[in-house]
Amino acid sequence: MMRLGALLGPITDPANPNFLADQARMYADEGYTSLWSAQAIGRGFLITDPFVVLAAAAAVTDGVELGTAVLQVPLYHPMDLAHRVFSLQQLCGERLIFGVGAGSTESDFNAYGRNFDSRFKDFNSSLAVLREIFATGGSGDSQHGPWPQVLGGPPLFYGSWGKGVKRAAAEFDGWIASGHYRTVDEVCAALGEYRGAGGGRAIVSTLQVGADTDLGEFGDKLQRFADAGFDDAVVMLLPGAPAAAEIRKLVA
Repeated sequence: MMRLGALLGPITDPANPNFLADQARMYADEGYTSLWSAQAIGRGFLITDPFVVLAAAAAVTDGVELGTAVLQVPLYHPMDLAHRVFSLQQLCGERLIFGVGAGSTESDFNAYGRNFDSRFKDFNSSLAVLREIFATGGSGDSQHGPWPQVLGGPPLFYGSWGKGVKRAAAEFDGWIASGHYRTVDEVCAALGEYRGAGGGRAIVSTLQVGADTDLGEFGDKLQRFADAGFDDAVVMLLPGAPAAAEIRKLVA
């Protein structure tokens, strides 16, 4: 049976400091099995930092998985990123899934002063260092000295498309496919490539639900993903969307 998760946010009541914590509790109470945070910066609208989002969710939930979908690795220095992940992992324990990607939006890179054109090369080099730090606690003379409980780091899932699908199968613990910009047929075809390459857990994410979403059609969409063999679907409820409980009913 395909599991259902949800992206936390967007914050529709910025005057309420408990908004994300309340939202996390609500999803968990409704039976969602995983909670996720996306990353975007410098686009003219504020998305809360994913490490802050997941720390808040970790503090008020038990049992549900928590993950990034996805974090753009080239925007960070590997030691800084590993420190953040180790810290978050201490709060989340075995619930944390670290979804990573090279990035796809130039404005995010401009905000950090990073080179967008070299993002795949930078992703590969940073990921190699990050894996080293997760495994040993540091890199070269720089050592985090992490708690034994977090040494090794969390499971790594690759948010990718195209050639990256087979790479996700070969080098990562799972694959995160964005269902926002592609058709159901395209996403399901890519899942076939992933499974054919020996891939494990597969998640289709960023399935947006708005005020004008037809629940019957959306339920059919979720069923097609389930029939194709996705392990998880992650929805993003926009302002005015049907209640989380109604969406939850679409996945038996």
